[in-house]
Amino acid sequence: MAQRQLKLGAFMRPASIHTGAWRYPGAWPDMNFNIAHMRRCIQALERAKFDAFFMADHMAVLNMPVEALKRSHTVTSFEPFTLLSALSQVTERIGLVATGSTTFDAPYHIARRFASLDHLSGGRAGWNIITTANDDAALNFSRKSHMEKTMRYQRAREFVDICKGLWDGWEDGAVTADRTSGTFVDSSKVRELDHKGQFFAVKGALDLPRSPQGWPVMVQAGGSPAGLEFAATVAELIFAAQSNRQEAIKFRAAVKQRMPGHGRDPAILKVLPGLLPILGSTEQEALEKETMLNELLHPAVGIWMLSEQMQFRLYDYPQDGPLPTADIRAGGSAFTPRVTHLMERADREGLSVRDCGILVAASRSHGSFVGTPEQLVDHMTLWLDEGACDGFNVMPAYFHDEMDLFVDQVVPILQRRGLFRRDYEGTTLRHHLGLPIPCGSGR
Repeated sequence: MAQRQLKLGAFMRPASIHTGAWRYPGAWPDMNFNIAHMRRCIQALERAKFDAFFMADHMAVLNMPVEALKRSHTVTSFEPFTLLSALSQVTERIGLVATGSTTFDAPYHIARRFASLDHLSGGRAGWNIITTANDDAALNFSRKSHMEKTMRYQRAREFVDICKGLWDGWEDGAVTADRTSGTFVDSSKVRELDHKGQFFAVKGALDLPRSPQGWPVMVQAGGSPAGLEFAATVAELIFAAQSNRQEAIKFRAAVKQRMPGHGRDPAILKVLPGLLPILGSTEQEALEKETMLNELLHPAVGIWMLSEQMQFRLYDYPQDGPLPTADIRAGGSAFTPRVTHLMERADREGLSVRDCGILVAASRSHGSFVGTPEQLVDHMTLWLDEGACDGFNVMPAYFHDEMDLFVDQVVPILQRRGLFRRDYEGTTLRHHLGLPIPCGSGR
């Protein structure tokens, strides 16, 4: 039986999600809005043969307390389509995954942007489909609060169906550009959508011919029961948040088990948990680096982020006292898996409010690993072999040195062990991930 190989994405916000990263000696404080730094990093990731560059997005400067707002570099960010369109012109193979909201945008806009990005990049676009649930973002789009969860996912399903219909509106060969006859488009191969639904009415068609991949790769990151069902319906790639291997195994299996009920083959799905590696030539060196990074976090940022994630105000609790899990549980019930896992860990390990704030502000409760490159590869191999993942969305702790350690030291070990490609074999993101071209293309 052939050795399974890992898929690797690089998660960008648009740079590190560790809120102390910008203060680390030698790190680039302006990474989030410096195109030269972005270009240098994505080209290094492409030389390492990464599958994709994954761009997150927030559509608001979140409502932080002043002390937290002035301490966090993650409040700054390029708009994803603008950045990835620019980066498509300085790369050739690496996938380009942009976050696009189904709550605060229109299907025609999203479909047109992704078709454009796929054309510009030669078939490397991916769509991270999010159902934005943030009141601060709602206030920027003429709404007083975000949409209720069930309604958000109903809207998202209709939204995605419309986009697929728009992308399928042009058949292959629709553009003939026949100079002799004077025919530019074979109109029999262009179809109007003419959609009328619960949330949208869209006439169509797009003003672009079918793009190289037909559709962008469909990516999803929700972990709630509604998110799981939505992922089973549409996702080809999932950016997962489990930090515990056994929970990751259950999560991956749960999504795959739901897919046949939606007429989908579970074999096509790739699940990539987030992984924040902190590396050293020795384990002690890596631990010292982690300690320094976390000391550069400001407690106000961590406690604000923890309060947001828990949907529970923690500012009035003693920072060095235990996380008040009983009060948090009494205050709500619709907890995400990462919140439930963090509360269970806090109870088990006796973590304080400050401890939990550091965990969230360092990795957003995604998985992290501290050790040597060899130890990290052992960790990644175990997760792959036990069915916890199909690869990882790597979140470098800071740029550019920590990213370079992964590229220069971890990737070669993976390649020597047969766990990762030595070169790209195709040109599109679908090819990298082993995903089919959607049947709507007529191919």
